[in-house]
Amino acid sequence: MAPAKLRVVLACALAFAAGRTAPAADQISLGTATPGGGFPVFGSAFAQAIHEADNSIEIQPRQTSGSFENVRLLESGEIDLALVQGEVAEQAFAGLDRDGEKLRIVAAMYTSPGMFVVRADSPYRQIRDLVGKPVAFGTRGSGLVLLARNVLAGLGLDPDRDFRAIYLERAADGPLMLEERRVAALWGAGLGWPSFVAISQQPAGARFIVPDATEQSRILAREPSLRRLTVPADSYVGQTAPIETVGSWSYVLAREDWSEAIAYRLARALDHAQPALGKNLRAARETTLANTVAAAPGLQLIHPGVQRYLRENGWVK
Repeated sequence: MAPAKLRVVLACALAFAAGRTAPAADQISLGTATPGGGFPVFGSAFAQAIHEADNSIEIQPRQTSGSFENVRLLESGEIDLALVQGEVAEQAFAGLDRDGEKLRIVAAMYTSPGMFVVRADSPYRQIRDLVGKPVAFGTRGSGLVLLARNVLAGLGLDPDRDFRAIYLERAADGPLMLEERRVAALWGAGLGWPSFVAISQQPAGARFIVPDATEQSRILAREPSLRRLTVPADSYVGQTAPIETVGSWSYVLAREDWSEAIAYRLARALDHAQPALGKNLRAARETTLANTVAAAPGLQLIHPGVQRYLRENGWVK
């Protein structure tokens, strides 16, 4: 065989062998929520960014009913990772009402500043104005419902007792219900939250209602797990001033016994992927290792594999 042809044959053989022996990507399932909320949007952006940073990790988002179901699916081992809202995560860490597997933080997602949104042409200006009115509080499986309960409890209010509470089948139903005046307000949280974006872009425009400074102090005195948060100006169409409210962090969680090696690689991938992730999704600018350390109620609640990466790279001592 001629030398040139031999080199071609050898090159093809090596390429074929490399393709046959290349390890398959780790398939990781990620529980998100119903369409129209922030979790599915984040889940898709997170999966893409992680895979681009480490193509040996392939995250597959899975639609669920939200944070409560995600915790159950994690504890039963039916999924590997889950997006979980702060109040639901706090309950899971404390083991409230369950005897399941310990859950640990893989990454802090983003802050969830809680707000009501109303049509800009409505007469409602403060939370008390909404008492007795039909208000959509989100889907029953969403942690946003628990956030609403905790915020309102600090004001001596209850969604089911003091409002005509409506619980959605899908988060995406909320903006249309508000536009058609079937509800007076919609409760939600987050920066760039899809339903808030949709409402702010409607012809009537949006007005956001939050606890005032005195009310925030009352809420935080009752719910120390919450914190003061700011929605920067221009986060939504027509919102020209920053909004001060209360809320919590949401997290990417895994079982404590989930693979330490994969958790380590995922933390490394997130470290490298963060600029692209934040560029593609504004809320994900907060998805950093520094914020993971700062937002975790305690270092022991961070997954062991992530802790190892944090220590090796100077994020914690």
